[in-house]
Amino acid sequence: MALDMTSFDAALKAHYTDDAVMNMTYSDNPLFALVSKMENFGGKNLPVPILYGNPQGRSATFSTAQTLGGSSASSIDDFVLTRVKDYAVATIDNETLEASKGNANAFMEAATTEIDGAIRSLTRSLAIAMYRDGTGWIGQVTAEPAEAATTAVTLLESNDITNFEVGQTVVIYSATSGGSARIFATGVSASLVTSVDRAAGTMVLAQAYDVNGTIAANDYIFPSGDRGLKMKGLSAWLPSSAPSSTAFFGVDRSLDSVRLGGNRYDGSALPIEEALIEGAARAAREGSKIDHYFVNYDTYSELQKALGAKVQYVDLKATAEVGFRGIQINGPRGPINVVPDQNALSDVAFGVQLNTWKLYSLGKAVRVIDADGLQMLRQASSDGVEVRYGFYGQFGCRAPGHNIRVSL
Repeated sequence: MALDMTSFDAALKAHYTDDAVMNMTYSDNPLFALVSKMENFGGKNLPVPILYGNPQGRSATFSTAQTLGGSSASSIDDFVLTRVKDYAVATIDNETLEASKGNANAFMEAATTEIDGAIRSLTRSLAIAMYRDGTGWIGQVTAEPAEAATTAVTLLESNDITNFEVGQTVVIYSATSGGSARIFATGVSASLVTSVDRAAGTMVLAQAYDVNGTIAANDYIFPSGDRGLKMKGLSAWLPSSAPSSTAFFGVDRSLDSVRLGGNRYDGSALPIEEALIEGAARAAREGSKIDHYFVNYDTYSELQKALGAKVQYVDLKATAEVGFRGIQINGPRGPINVVPDQNALSDVAFGVQLNTWKLYSLGKAVRVIDADGLQMLRQASSDGVEVRYGFYGQFGCRAPGHNIRVSL
């Protein structure tokens, strides 16, 4: 029987089962894989209650305790989470579809290249966002580019180069929020990434940069369409400085900046192992039992070399098929697994009590959008078909004070 939209859609469903997509999603993304999931985030929003203070009706004098008890109550609030969206679309041109009629295996091989790529693209977007602040920036510019037929960009932090791909379209702003859009030339504020030098931490953008360009040192780079629309990751929940009174999911975190905005510890002057242990001790003081540190590969390598013959490895399982290797160190309240993640920030270790975190989503975190029952759809304005993957959800924490951000 000839291949058609209906018969091939059935093949897609058999090939891209929930388990298959989940394993693709989790591979190489430890935080994304290991954190708990809640996949029924329906309704308008989701309140996450937090108790950050006990009633203070206490005194060695009964009458005083009774008086205080009448005017004191538990300090309770809730982070009212709202969903954000993220999408990836795989397209296959109609000529390929027509040329594969009667040979489903041939078309499956061609289609999976694009579909697998879309799944991985969306996965990386979410995995990167889980470490960041929700504004959507994924790198900074070291200096203004030279005037040339293309735009050469050197990243302020070379490790951020893993966030960029050939074919990606980016925009540049003077600040993570607010600020001004930078231009490459008069009227041009976006450009395609044409090459990436991952060893050097540089990339070339297709757009010419001329005398009218306004890009400056320390400007922020965003994937097109992402600015201000990403989920709130660890950097938002555990900011580098004490949070202000500006509402965060409806909560004034300045009322108790640690219990509502996490712990912070500057370990930059210490050897890596000492910094991690001291950070865990600081969090333990607040009642936390840090069980994981998530770090980038440079930090992991530094710890590995510092421990030498004392290094103890641990194997962690996210699913039966997906696992990760880390290093186990002894913290003040038990062993801590130090896990490397390509999406983690440079010079920062996030110490987490993993059971206080959850990825909330409407359906699977990475899922096909098939409200009409079909995974494969005809494109309305192009000669081809497409498969759409999407995410509707938010990252949340029910006890920020049980977690810590350690500067290295």
